[in-house]
Amino acid sequence: MKISIETARLKLKPCHPNDLEAVHTLWINDRIRYFLFDDRVISSDEARSFIQDSLTNFEQHGYGLWLIYLRKNHALIGFAGCLQSENQSPSLIYGIHPDYWNEGYATEAASSVLRYVSSLEFACIVADVDEPNIASIQVLKKLGMKQTKQAVINQKPLLYFEYLC
Repeated sequence: MKISIETARLKLKPCHPNDLEAVHTLWINDRIRYFLFDDRVISSDEARSFIQDSLTNFEQHGYGLWLIYLRKNHALIGFAGCLQSENQSPSLIYGIHPDYWNEGYATEAASSVLRYVSSLEFACIVADVDEPNIASIQVLKKLGMKQTKQAVINQKPLLYFEYLC
């Protein structure tokens, strides 16, 4: 089941294979990929694989990745959703194009995803974030997520958060 989500300013639509070029362009933006892919430029094939995984997650678990559009002009400004974590809990992920930072869009989109995925009766939703990514840490805290641990993975400090459903 794939569902669209609307907020006061945003429309979130499930990511589709036809969105590959737009998604890939967004994900290779240097300011987005810095934290999302450890500054690595992913290939179009990797982006295609993420989209396919999202479709599978929608079918199997009811969640996946949504693309975020402004309602007022239909501009694609980012993505939000959940991936399946190692412990099988939904893992929140989001990113906003730098042209739209500091407008509250990440919080608005992630909050709507959190609310929707919480309704699917999971025990918790998790997230991890690079410790230097202060903006994302602030978003997670605004969402009511609590830090549960920290670790160093591939020489990068990560913080782990959890939201009890």
